[in-house]
Amino acid sequence: VQLVESGGGLVQAGGSLRLSCAASGSIFPINVMGWYRQAPGNQRELVAIITRGGIPNYADSVKGRFTISRDNAKNTVHLQMNSLKPEDTAVYYCYIHVQGGGLWGQGTQVTVSS
Repeated sequence: VQLVESGGGLVQAGGSLRLSCAASGSIFPINVMGWYRQAPGNQRELVAIITRGGIPNYADSVKGRFTISRDNAKNTVHLQMNSLKPEDTAVYYCYIHVQGGGLWGQGTQVTVSS
C-alpha cells in the first residue's frame, strides 16, 4: 500500500499550485480521499475531502480558492490551489479512507511567500 504525493513547492502569494496523490496496492475500493495540512506548531487540519461519488467538503479557510477532484479509475486525488496566501504554508498530507481504516501520505511542503 502506497500513497505518492507530488506538486508541492514555493509560490508567491496569489499564485497557484496543484497537488496530486496516487494510491496503489490492495486497498480498493477507496471511500473518501482528501487532503490535510499541518503548519509548524499547529495541529493537522482538514483542507478538503471528496467522497467516492464526488461530493466535496472544504474547510472554510479555503472555500472558493481550492478545488478537490478525484479519478476513481486511476485512484488519484488532486487539489487545485488558487489565490494562495502565506497562511496556506504547511505540509500537505494526502489521506484515504478504506474499509479497515485511514492511510496517510508522507506529506509535501507548500510554502507561500508574501
